[in-house]
Amino acid sequence: MSRYYTDEFKKKIVELRKNGKPLIEIAKENGIARSSISTWMNQYENSGKWGIKDNLSDSEKELRTLRKENKQLLMENDILKQAALIMARK
Repeated sequence: MSRYYTDEFKKKIVELRKNGKPLIEIAKENGIARSSISTWMNQYENSGKWGIKDNLSDSEKELRTLRKENKQLLMENDILKQAALIMARK
């Protein structure tokens, strides 16, 4: 089951950890996975934001952009091929 945590909640958890409270203790008291706390710590340290898009490396962002452009170009290429077939029939 996936749970949604507010940004304020995540920030509170990160602050508790930064102030030295043990990871296991925070996880038990708040009913959250230790891996979630670690992820939030990394996200907060990297960008201060919680979103996945906000925490991508430059190469990951470039890869996403290139994949999107490639998809667009493939679609345009298919349209041109279909148009050429239609024009050849006339």
